[in-house]
Parts: sequence; structure tokens; C-alpha cells
Amino acid sequence: MKQSSAVKSFINAPYLLWSVLFIIAPMIMVVYYAFTDRNGDWTLANITALGAYSQTFIRSIWYAFVATLICLVLAYPLAYIMSRSSMSKQRTIMMLVMLPMWMNFLIRTYSWITLLANTGIINTLLSKIGIGPLHMINTPGAVILGMIYNFLPYMILPIYSIMSKLDYRLVEAAQDLGCNSFGVLKRVIFPLSLPGVISGITMVFVPSVSTFYISQKLGGGKYLLVGDSIEMQFQSAYNYNLGASLSLVLMVMIIICMIIMNKFADNEEGAMII
Repeated sequence: MKQSSAVKSFINAPYLLWSVLFIIAPMIMVVYYAFTDRNGDWTLANITALGAYSQTFIRSIWYAFVATLICLVLAYPLAYIMSRSSMSKQRTIMMLVMLPMWMNFLIRTYSWITLLANTGIINTLLSKIGIGPLHMINTPGAVILGMIYNFLPYMILPIYSIMSKLDYRLVEAAQDLGCNSFGVLKRVIFPLSLPGVISGITMVFVPSVSTFYISQKLGGGKYLLVGDSIEMQFQSAYNYNLGASLSLVLMVMIIICMIIMNKFADNEEGAMII
């Protein structure tokens, strides 16, 4: 028994070391810098200064909420179609979903500038049919579009993972008992797929609320998000303490979001568990 315990401890040692070095230690450093000044003295000035960034936090949450909602609306029917398709079609659709993820995140985002610019591909095509040019770049819509494009696969995959394992005999039973298509979706399919939905919402909302490169390139720097403000404090202003306080608040927001999401999950496979 002791030998088995020693073996488990030995096997878990690398993971514990990784957690301490790359999770716990950085979090401790963020908390330390958030409550100290440049001289290392304890202060609450960094926390009180966050009031000036209230609009930035609200904008970040709103953009992330809209992007997550649109991703859910797009991903849910696609995941259902994938789960009901033949294996060959499932593999084809999966490849198409994952194909953009094979490219670098920065390149994927930067390519949308070429598409959305006033003289870009989309406006060039619209001009040939007598529409436009439409101002699409450097707008809130462009920022949200960038979030949707980059994070949509993170919504599709967990929902598909759950739906592909559903027992569709339950759907047939509901139909035999008189449920119409909407009733089957509401009473059978959606409740059973809820763990995947919760996981997808978390996996899209968290990176959306903390992103910064998308808003810089597709928003033209006009619509600063929390991630942009943090980057500015570390890269331009060299105010690590204020940047750490912004990071601390964002970290707390994300943890609260994940806890709330888990309250709606059933602790089944596919759900986010803290």
C-alpha cells in the first residue's frame, strides 16, 4: 500500500511542479504586484484606479457575450447535423471546422483586414453589383466577427462531442408519445446536450473577454478591451502594478463566470468542472 502511494506521488510530481511553476506562482505574482507600488510598498491605489476602466470592462463583457451568443446559435445546429450524419460526412465537416485552426491565430485575424477593408475583397465584390463600399473595418461588428471566427470551433466541438453520444432512442420515444420537432428539441435533445453547451459557452466567453489582438487589428484600436489595457500597461506604460490589478480583476471575473456556468452543468462528460 505504501509502495503504491509512493508510485502515485512520483507520477504526480511533474504535474504538481508544473502547476506550482506555471499556475500558482504567476497568480501569486499578479496578486503581489496588484497590491504594491513601484517601490514594493503595499497600496490600494492600483485597485482604486480601476474605476477609470469601468467602460472597458463593460465593453469587454458585452462584446464577449454577443460573440458567445452568436457562436451558440451557429454551432448548435451544425453540431446536431454533424452528429446525425454518416461517419464520412462527420470527418469532412470536422476537417472543415478544424482547418482554420491549423493556421496561426495572428494570421487568421489579420486576414480579415484584407476582407473587410474599404478596398478589400468583400467591398470590391459589392461594388461590382452596385453596393458599397460599406465601412466594415474598425467597427465593433468587425471585432465581434473576429471573435466569432476565431472561437467558433470551441463551441462546435464540445456540443458535437455530447450530441454524438446521445441515445436517439429517447428521441424516437418522445416522438411516439406525441412530441413534435420543437418539443423533442426542448425536452430531450437540449437537456441532454446541456453539458456540451455549458462547456462551449465557457470556452468561447473566457478567451473573448480577455482577447486583445482582435480588437487592435479589426477595431483599429478604437474599441479598447481589458486585454488591450493590460497589454498597454505592460508594453507601453511599463506600469506593471496597474497591469497586474487589471489582470487580477479579469482573473476573478473569469473564475466567477466558470463557477456560474458549472452551476448549470450536470457534471457529465463535456462539462467544465473546477
